[in-house]
Amino acid sequence: MKENKDKLYIFGEVLFDCFPTGEEILGGAPFNVAWHLQAFGDQPTLISRVGKDSQGTRVLKAMEKWQMDTNAVQVDDENPTGQVDITIDAGEPRYDIAAPSAYDFITSAQLSAPPAHGILYHGTLCLRNQVSRSTYEKISHNNKLKIFLDVNLRSPWWQREEALAWLKKAHWVKMNQEELQLLGKHETTSIEEQMAELQTTYELEQLIVTRGAQGTIIRTAAGDFHSLVPEKNLKIVDTVGAGDAFSAVYIHGLRSGCSIAESLQHAQKFASKVIGLRGATTADLYFYQEFMASISS
Repeated sequence: MKENKDKLYIFGEVLFDCFPTGEEILGGAPFNVAWHLQAFGDQPTLISRVGKDSQGTRVLKAMEKWQMDTNAVQVDDENPTGQVDITIDAGEPRYDIAAPSAYDFITSAQLSAPPAHGILYHGTLCLRNQVSRSTYEKISHNNKLKIFLDVNLRSPWWQREEALAWLKKAHWVKMNQEELQLLGKHETTSIEEQMAELQTTYELEQLIVTRGAQGTIIRTAAGDFHSLVPEKNLKIVDTVGAGDAFSAVYIHGLRSGCSIAESLQHAQKFASKVIGLRGATTADLYFYQEFMASISS
């Protein structure tokens, strides 16, 4: 395994996932990824924005306690910290995403140190507003950054052509099977053919497609496929953040120089562990230490 000192930049939303039981848990795909990566020792920089409100204060305090860098988290005087109402329908989460939210207004003017080189992660939700979208476009012009795009198509906050435009900038792209069908051209073809078409069209280094209990498939630029199915009979509390858990470990593997097979195995294992939590993250450091020990033994 080679050592890589490239910086990790995570761009996008931080919000509270609000469950019917009354629980409010810190979330948002970029925040979840940054939170996990911090626990893995990767020290990511989260570029986001919170409201000047009690929830924004909770975000910053939680980050400070987790020893995360808060310098790139902006504070908005007008718009509230993000919030999502989550309901569970037939075991799958449904999302009611508040708008506008502070993370829609990430401004380049308040970025004291724009990303220089390394890996830049972002999703699609954070690009729904022109302000944050413009900031991302300025950042992504830097060709010293390699981009990991995590596709999260949340209705009504996405448009097909816009989502495809983000693929043009990306090196690695992760999406689920439903999103592959929405963005691909031929719904009747096999998943391998759909992946090949999308990957070759956008010249991606890797296309990663998650399929829940059916497992994950990865296609490389060379046309090779890697796949893995998770263990059965897993303890499931909810599946919120499972994809983000996968992304975090996979990015950790990219930065550490792991093989695709290793990264896939470790990422699938961590995603299976996270579905045993309520919500996408935990402040229990032992949860992460136990996982890191399990993949290094």
